Amino acid sequence: MNDFYKDILTGIVFVIGLIGFISGEFIISSALFASAAIASNVNLNRKRGKAGQLSWD
Repeated sequence: MNDFYKDILTGIVFVIGLIGFISGEFIISSALFASAAIASNVNLNRKRGKAGQLSWD
């Protein structure tokens, strides 16, 4: 799965979380928001690592 599809999947999870929040499903929407945030940060860190912007020293 390339980065574009990961970004699309993260966006879909976020939108589903937003719809769940509006409909009153607060626990499910909180879990979806958290998973979207974690996935977004993981993807961003991987992209930065490939570009050589992170240093682990």
